[in-house]
Amino acid sequence: MQPSAASSGSPSAPSYDERLTAPRSWWLITILVALSGGLVLLPLGPVPMLAGLIGAGALAAAAVSTYGSARVRVVAGSLVAGDARIPVSALGDAEVLDAEEARAWRSYKADPRAFMLLRSYVPTAVRVMVTDQEDPTPYVYVSTRDPRALVAALDAVRA
Repeated sequence: MQPSAASSGSPSAPSYDERLTAPRSWWLITILVALSGGLVLLPLGPVPMLAGLIGAGALAAAAVSTYGSARVRVVAGSLVAGDARIPVSALGDAEVLDAEEARAWRSYKADPRAFMLLRSYVPTAVRVMVTDQEDPTPYVYVSTRDPRALVAALDAVRA
């Protein structure tokens, strides 16, 4: 699913909405986990095998779906990244990170105090400085498939 950046009719209310869904290969692994659950219980008979298939499949699907349901939005003057809602007034400059730079900020450049909505299967990201003096968080790292649109939405809210 592609991110959407659209204006809701008012120049003061731009929006950006993206769901960081898990890749298709993870769903294939979910099917393999379900089959494994059924095979483990196969020696006990067909009913336990079916229960193992359904149970393992449901647990694996729930895990992939939950992990892949993270949303990144810019709404009502706030950056919403996963469970975090950060007012744009507390944020400074936003930096678009290409795949190489995003990997560096996920690893050796990372600050342990930073808030990170990190999805390793999304190669690009945005890093936004936190300017609130009361907040010890130095920056917000957000994985996104369209970092330029996210930065544009943040800039539009600030303007």
